[in-house]
Amino acid sequence: MSYAPEGQQHQPYRPEGHTPQPPYGDQYGRPYEQPQGHWEQEQPERPRRRGRRWLIAGVSVLALAGIAAGVMTYYEIPPFTDKGSSVSFGQDGGGKGSGQGGSGTAQPANSRMLMPTGPAAEFKNSMTLPDGTHVAVTTLDGKKSGFKGKVWVWAPKEYNDPKFAKSGFPVMIALPGGAGYPSNYWMGTDLGLQTSISKWYAEGKSKPFLLAMPVLNPGPDDKGVYWDGSDIPGQPKMGTWLTEDVPDLMKANFRTVKSRDGWAFMGSSTGGFAGMKAVLKHPDKFKAVIASGPDIVPDSSLWKGHDKEKAENNPELLAKQLIDTKGPDVYIAFQVGDNESNKKTLPDVQKFVATFGNKGPVHTSLRVIPGGQHNAKTYVPNMGEGPVQYISKVMEGPVE
Repeated sequence: MSYAPEGQQHQPYRPEGHTPQPPYGDQYGRPYEQPQGHWEQEQPERPRRRGRRWLIAGVSVLALAGIAAGVMTYYEIPPFTDKGSSVSFGQDGGGKGSGQGGSGTAQPANSRMLMPTGPAAEFKNSMTLPDGTHVAVTTLDGKKSGFKGKVWVWAPKEYNDPKFAKSGFPVMIALPGGAGYPSNYWMGTDLGLQTSISKWYAEGKSKPFLLAMPVLNPGPDDKGVYWDGSDIPGQPKMGTWLTEDVPDLMKANFRTVKSRDGWAFMGSSTGGFAGMKAVLKHPDKFKAVIASGPDIVPDSSLWKGHDKEKAENNPELLAKQLIDTKGPDVYIAFQVGDNESNKKTLPDVQKFVATFGNKGPVHTSLRVIPGGQHNAKTYVPNMGEGPVQYISKVMEGPVE
């Protein structure tokens, strides 16, 4: 899901040209028919006209410079943009928090906050938001999955507030629908996820989440192929990428929460499925998820011949297993539009909630969005109408 002005060349300003006239005659040498002393009387007017022309010229130049700067900013032409510049998120080269209660600061053994473990990743600015925060991107070479891909990150302005200098922040791993490759549509401001989190936090609805926005798939789904956020035999290990490598990146570069109480997923469509499945499969690592318009069972064509592994990544079976073993509590905030393109989405979610929701450790909520469609522009505003509050109440952060 993905959801220029013409340039003009301006000639340098030149005042209107006039052939200079001799003081006492016209350009042909004929004397002016003016009373004696007229030149002396009119002479002061010429500098004033010239001054006005230079004033107009100066204003025009400034106006053109402003337009040019705006155009270069719009098209992200240096030095009128900071896109591509390095972003440290308050760390030194060793990956430790610099000036934030970081390097050289002993962390109490009973602290609920985890200092950045390092090494620091190389983040490049992808976008600067109006509040001065940055969406930055890095290429992560996943040590555990063996997959190499891009991850975008964002920290709310509170992260660099001296008030929270020694605090660990909760992390939300945000997954897109569709291909989720080579980008992740949550990385931009057109959907307003980052600004919404800041707004919801100010309103007391949300935790000030750090966002990790990784690619969801190892390649495009132009042939209808996707990976279900799972380790499908013979395929890139996208399940390990999402649940091991991406969290490790956040721990290496940010002050985070030690326990699973500071770790959550969110996603739409197939990203909602992947996030929900990750929480149910790894309840020791993640506590909550916001799943918007999700699939409920794995259905990738790549599972063919791998029924055992497919069952191990089925949220229905994982939920039953968690209930049977009285596993850790997990919280799933569903939201589904009543005008989804797939008419089975809402009934399937309702069935899951009726079968597994609020039975033992599996806690669920469901928001049905009136007129809601199967897209992120529907899901983001409605997250603030219940789902983000639901998971924020059971999560921790900022913590010391």
